Amino acid sequence: MKILIIGSGGREHALAWKLKQSKKVQKVYCAPGNAGMMRIAKCVNIQATDIASLADFASSSNINLTIVGPEQPLAMGIADEFKRRRLKVFGPEKLGAQLESSKVFAKQFMQKYHIPTAAFKVFDNLTEAVGFCKGIDFPTVIKVDGLAAGKGVMIARNLDEASRYLEQIFTQKKFGEAGIQVVIESCLEGQEVSVMIVTDGKSYAPLLPSQDHKQIFEGDKGPNTGGMGAICPVDFITERVMDQIKQFVLEPTIAGLRKENIPYRGVIYAGLMLTESGPKVLEYNCRFGDPETQAVLPMLKSDLLEVMRAVVDGRLDKARKLDWRKGSATCVIIASKGYPGKYKTGQRITGLQNIREDGAYVFHSGTRKDNNQWVTAGGRVLGVMGMSGNLKDALAKVYRIVKRIRFDGAYHRRDIGFRVLDTQKKGNHA
Repeated sequence: MKILIIGSGGREHALAWKLKQSKKVQKVYCAPGNAGMMRIAKCVNIQATDIASLADFASSSNINLTIVGPEQPLAMGIADEFKRRRLKVFGPEKLGAQLESSKVFAKQFMQKYHIPTAAFKVFDNLTEAVGFCKGIDFPTVIKVDGLAAGKGVMIARNLDEASRYLEQIFTQKKFGEAGIQVVIESCLEGQEVSVMIVTDGKSYAPLLPSQDHKQIFEGDKGPNTGGMGAICPVDFITERVMDQIKQFVLEPTIAGLRKENIPYRGVIYAGLMLTESGPKVLEYNCRFGDPETQAVLPMLKSDLLEVMRAVVDGRLDKARKLDWRKGSATCVIIASKGYPGKYKTGQRITGLQNIREDGAYVFHSGTRKDNNQWVTAGGRVLGVMGMSGNLKDALAKVYRIVKRIRFDGAYHRRDIGFRVLDTQKKGNHA
């Protein structure tokens, strides 16, 4: 089979790497892809948002299955166009992608189908939003309605912070169209986890739970990023907790989509807070998470292509149960200095040669080749993945490799997995 993966980041590199392991895959194309993927895939110079050209390419190259990595083309209706042309595509249509592309839609959907989430209000102007904040307890969470690459969420500690952020959204138009409406919601406390499922709209199969580390600095300090590292699985998601997530979140979500007549074939990602009163949904995504995918897919023993074909053909209920490795995987992101704000690109990268450690791999997200030399080309530059029998050993493996990779201003968090390691320590002392 010929496969086309749309996107250019670490998630897409991980998808290409995993799909390449399938005996049924003849060739993998990535559009636009990145230089790091070139060893395993042919990169095609078409942007992820150029839907017509992507569909033309899939048609003329006899692509058997297209997998959409990022949220933007899904929100723009890439799956609708591919289906109109009778091209097989893994990813929801525009209606289903609203779970991610509109926070307002997602919150109202959860409210309607009694899916546990934080109490919220929706506003479309500065005066009413600030007025509401004058009467609430802090901290509170402010989210722009539309897509903002994971950066449109702020936890405001007081009225002054809330007012300043709302001013940036409504007056300074910091997020443009994405900030026409905002959701203001109560701040949930607990452990944050990511649960991704693949679904054909009727049946679903959960992937192993993972935990992302969104803030830029250690100890979860500083502004939100697209994600600085992930671990998989997560110890404190016991069978009992997973059963609660299925019963109160995953099953009502799929049932709700069916009631709304929204077809959905692809991934639903639930960002969850495990609170004292049970799991609550922080957000939905309509695609694989990044960097969670770089930690979850290495743990999958099953053939990913088979799973995706079952989803696209609407026969997931007949597919084999997913088979997982024992142990742990982790991914640590190496970022450019200044990210998630302004950063320099074009910094020479050294140390990428001869990384041949068992159970480890380097996924490229923001790199390019310049005169046969690797240089930085983005905020999140590389994702170093390691697998081992336990989390501690997987992390040790990753950090050994991270130490060898250098470029001017390279930055990474040194505490990925700290929450799970802390709970393990407490458990050992109990």
